[in-house]
Amino acid sequence: MPQVTTSEVTRGGAFLIQATPAERIFIPEEWNEEQRQLAQLCEDFLEKEIYPRLDEIDYGDPTQVMPEILRKAAELGFLGLTVPEAYGGLGADFLTGMLFTEKMGPSHSFAVALLAHTGIGTLPILYFGTPEQKAKYLPKIVTGELFAAYCLTEPGSGSDALGARTKAIPTADGKAYQLTGQKMWITNGGFADLFTVFAKVNGEQFTAFLVERSFPGVSVGAEEKKMGIKGSSTRQVFFQETPVPVENVLGEIGKGHVIAFNILNIGRIKLAAATTGSCKRLVDVCVRYAKERHQFNRPIASFGAIQHKLADMAIYTWASETATYRASADIQAYEKYLLDQGQPYEKALLGAAQEYAAECAILKVFGSEALDYVADEAVQIHGGYGYSAEYPVERAYRDSRINRIYEGTNEINRMLSVDYLLRKAMKGELDLLSAAMKVQGELMSIPEFGDANGAFLATEKKAVENLKKAILMVAGFSAQKYMQKLADEQEVLMAIADMLIDTYVVESMLLRTEKIAQRNGESAATDALAMTQAFLVDAQERTASAGRRAILHVAEGDERRVLLMGLKRFTKPLEVDTVALRRQIAEKLISAEKYCF
Repeated sequence: MPQVTTSEVTRGGAFLIQATPAERIFIPEEWNEEQRQLAQLCEDFLEKEIYPRLDEIDYGDPTQVMPEILRKAAELGFLGLTVPEAYGGLGADFLTGMLFTEKMGPSHSFAVALLAHTGIGTLPILYFGTPEQKAKYLPKIVTGELFAAYCLTEPGSGSDALGARTKAIPTADGKAYQLTGQKMWITNGGFADLFTVFAKVNGEQFTAFLVERSFPGVSVGAEEKKMGIKGSSTRQVFFQETPVPVENVLGEIGKGHVIAFNILNIGRIKLAAATTGSCKRLVDVCVRYAKERHQFNRPIASFGAIQHKLADMAIYTWASETATYRASADIQAYEKYLLDQGQPYEKALLGAAQEYAAECAILKVFGSEALDYVADEAVQIHGGYGYSAEYPVERAYRDSRINRIYEGTNEINRMLSVDYLLRKAMKGELDLLSAAMKVQGELMSIPEFGDANGAFLATEKKAVENLKKAILMVAGFSAQKYMQKLADEQEVLMAIADMLIDTYVVESMLLRTEKIAQRNGESAATDALAMTQAFLVDAQERTASAGRRAILHVAEGDERRVLLMGLKRFTKPLEVDTVALRRQIAEKLISAEKYCF
């Protein structure tokens, strides 16, 4: 393959200050035949092994049921899909791994166990392990001979991971560390054979260790009784002077945060893929139900209120899918770029995920909240039946709620998305200052009147460009006012993050629509355009609201009036009939009797 150059990769966060050519993004319409076959294999596996056994999974013994199904998944190569062939895996690329994650997303508790094992259970060893550690553990993890878990959270440290109190004390002979402490909310804790455990050496240096279940002093608590994902094993794990050989230190002493935070970036974007898959299945379920359920002598699918809900569910699903694969392909391209620059395999993907840390945080928030919205509307469409455990949406509603909490709460991820961009700006990697100053200058100029040039998507592109200006205006003024203390203005950061999330997502939708038109003609992009326009109008309204909330706090007097006028200019809503657009989308869904976009 030819080398990837800097001109061929998009830098993380650059979407805010520069236009992205549609031909540079990946869209799901471009999956190759091998990837489509993998997707079908996943769907067949769920239909055969998961959906008929959901009650057994949720209410059986997770230490018996889950390992059995995980081993069946291992036989198909699912536990080592993206693990290099040298360690028994299939060596698939990042995008293919993301497709796999999406397809397994709707499997409820099984998805939690599977993605914990293949993600946070496997990746720390794959990317930070020594050659000896990889050779010892990875082949057995791939075959399901060993199951893996990740021990970061403690009773007193959740989002504040570095506040961990678990200690690792070196033994007198220097050959081992004695770990003492308590971890909680450990997925696969009831049956895992290998734990990645974070502890502080001598109570100070945050470090990761590979701890085998068979080591003395390791014990687990009872299964947690949870609101949802009941079939996943979630337990506390205890370490009482557990001896861990020095060769089981993972990474460097005192550098555990590098492992924890880098693995979280990948976990966040994978969560967006999994929630997208769950959204698609819920749309399928609801469309079929709405066609079958009759009220007032007609199917409820014929009612405008129900069509509005079905359309919005599809719009959010398509939006999440679109933005997730845009960022995934950017990460894969940047990984290739780093490899071409001579970076070792272990560092290339982590470096690429770190480059797009802001996008990963954005997608984690959007994907989890899209699924929560879709699951809530699914219950509403089912009415009283949606509240019954006899119908699948009841389980989906309960299971979706956890996604806004793990991989960092959505509040943390909102603030991180802004923080990552500001850090890049301070390092000189992203010229936000010049872009913000340019927007400030524009506020003093006479606004442009008249329509765009009439070209396909010209009006929508202008609207998205203006959303970026609104962000730069509010963020720039806030940064100037508060400087280093902006981190303390969490409400302002949350408002900016909401603007950022909507803008990244709607631009992704716009670019996918444009690329579909480039490939197959404008007539082929009719549904994509409808979803993009409907979402864009809502995004403009939400951006105006979030921006206003921030401006009223950070500015006063003439400055406030100028900023509010600018915000009004930059969020002027697109004049389209969103009722008709949603009817168009709903009609397509109802005709296909499934999610069909």
